[in-house]
Amino acid sequence: MNRAKEKTEIMKNQDPEQRIHNMSEVALGFTKEQAVREAARCLNCKTKPCVSGCPVGIDIPAFLSYVAEEEFDKAADKIAESSLFPRICGRVCPQEKQCQKECTVGKMHKSVDEAVAIGRVERFVADYQSEHSKTPVKPSVKKTGKKVAIVGSGPAGASCAADLAKMGHEVHIFEAFHKLGGVLTYGIPEFRLPKEIVKKEFEKLASLGVQMHLDTLVGRTRTIKQLMEEDGFDAVFIGSGAGLPNFMNIKGENAVGVLSANEYLSRINLMKAYDSSISRTPYPKAERVAVFGAGNVAMDAARTARRMGAKSVAIIYRRGEEEVPARKEEVEHAKEEGIEFMLLNAPKEILTDEKGRVKGVVLLSCKLGEPDASGRRRPEIIPGSEHIYDCDLVLVSIGNASNPLISMTTKEIEVNKRGNFIVNPDTLETSMKGVFAGGDIVLGAATVILAMGQGRKAAKGINDYLNSK
Repeated sequence: MNRAKEKTEIMKNQDPEQRIHNMSEVALGFTKEQAVREAARCLNCKTKPCVSGCPVGIDIPAFLSYVAEEEFDKAADKIAESSLFPRICGRVCPQEKQCQKECTVGKMHKSVDEAVAIGRVERFVADYQSEHSKTPVKPSVKKTGKKVAIVGSGPAGASCAADLAKMGHEVHIFEAFHKLGGVLTYGIPEFRLPKEIVKKEFEKLASLGVQMHLDTLVGRTRTIKQLMEEDGFDAVFIGSGAGLPNFMNIKGENAVGVLSANEYLSRINLMKAYDSSISRTPYPKAERVAVFGAGNVAMDAARTARRMGAKSVAIIYRRGEEEVPARKEEVEHAKEEGIEFMLLNAPKEILTDEKGRVKGVVLLSCKLGEPDASGRRRPEIIPGSEHIYDCDLVLVSIGNASNPLISMTTKEIEVNKRGNFIVNPDTLETSMKGVFAGGDIVLGAATVILAMGQGRKAAKGINDYLNSK
């Protein structure tokens, strides 16, 4: 029976009134029956347009066919050929802008919302395998005798490490924090991506023989030159991310009660400030919160603040809803949780009390003009439109710049005006021989799956480089 014309399955979520009081996962996932029905909607197109939309090149029709036949282990094996972290990607990747955007079924329905829910089926398959399978066995591969250092254990570094280990190279990951995962651990909240899942996914790297070195800040603890000249590494991959938050440089931005969304989320997620029974990490308690920006990080910060006790939280964004860059699902969840969207508003000044603490934000109303270079309509300030939003905490989430530490201590690596590493587009090698880079350090702040795709591309470039030596 051809199910393509049927509507996509509806995934259950935790009730909004309950979830704003806990950190448990919001999206509850497909049941087995839902996953099978949804997979059966795939037309198994010969041209596989969905695969072209996947940054890591998963054979999507093949794994969906296995799911439709209830061959879940085979489906998991097919995904594993291309993706290291399906339990993560099935939860946080913007499938509606990638694989599902290209889905023929969605185009047939004239709505990407009715495309085959590829990400949700992927999540089901990965969860099912995790619950029903044994610990993966370390594969037997012929060792090459070459050593590769991976700087950063985020999505780019982890996927690069996995591919290189499978190729037989000795791989070492150097992570600055005390936990693996990069943005997966410090950035994305527990209610979107449980950290136990991140931990289990990273056990796959250990099973491949990848060695982990925590609390090692490359650029300080060791430089790139020391790794290569003193520690004997034949190549280095840098995936240190875009962890330097941008600010607006407006009056009052240095007030007590103004934080970057990165710092706020790191305190809550990485340092578990939300659980006072195991952590004494300080965090700013607030009644009314203003979040500058409307990307996924802004949504994460706003929804986290709601769970941390804020009575009201507002997303302040200078464009309209059509221009909001966050995932549609995250916007919907934020609205369900009572987050206010103050669109077409631009912050002008942060107001403070006599003690230098935040007490409000001066906003300017905007209207949309002609499209700018990004294709989005340019916000224009409406004269005489000043108004005040009262708040006691401001979280700034207007993007990030690349981590500057390595470029400051390794002058051989060329960067662009934004501080992003300049790489060979085919191999991802930097201007320093034997040193490669990928993920947000090259792209700027991007997505998990794009970073993973860069990691895989760099692994191929590194392998070719090592074989040519």
